[in-house]
Amino acid sequence: MEKFKNLPKEKQDTIINAALKTFGANGYKKTSVNDIASAAGISKAMVFHYFGTKKALYLYLIELCTNTIMSEITSRFDNNVTDFFDRIKMATEIKLFAMKQYSAIPTFLTSMYFETDEEVNGEISTLISQSEGIREKMALTGMDFSKFKESVDVKTIMKMFTWMAEGFMNQFSGKTNVDFEGISKEFYECLDMLRKNFYKEEYL
Repeated sequence: MEKFKNLPKEKQDTIINAALKTFGANGYKKTSVNDIASAAGISKAMVFHYFGTKKALYLYLIELCTNTIMSEITSRFDNNVTDFFDRIKMATEIKLFAMKQYSAIPTFLTSMYFETDEEVNGEISTLISQSEGIREKMALTGMDFSKFKESVDVKTIMKMFTWMAEGFMNQFSGKTNVDFEGISKEFYECLDMLRKNFYKEEYL
């Protein structure tokens, strides 16, 4: 891995984007090292030289995506935003900004989320479990729940947002050119609709 990290950033990014796109389009099992090498414009031997195995490259990409997103969350997340829907919107904007750093991150993460290959499934399940815990903490810690109608169960709302997030990510499936603005606009319209249905009248 050190040999890869010693490459110029432009070269690293070319290989990273090629691997993200290839895994994202075909899934882990169907993607070959030769596919990645061809997309990156390097030899198959060089991919092994830099990463050792296909699995090591795949796990490296998961770590890269996670670190990229978490870095932006750490630097941009504002705990002073206590409105539930405003915070969801803020978190979404942070993630979309992070994803734009590598255009194929959404495609890769969508493929990873639905990956079932046993060779990598354990690591993926652990990551998803951790990310769900972080997501719930971000959404709930310091939240002003007084705006919700008395009949609203916040835990049910969180489940709804998990399902919405799955559908949101599924729109990136197999796509290399993502309309971030268009998709996020639709998502924010859904947020506004839910706000109107779940908040007390005085907070609308």
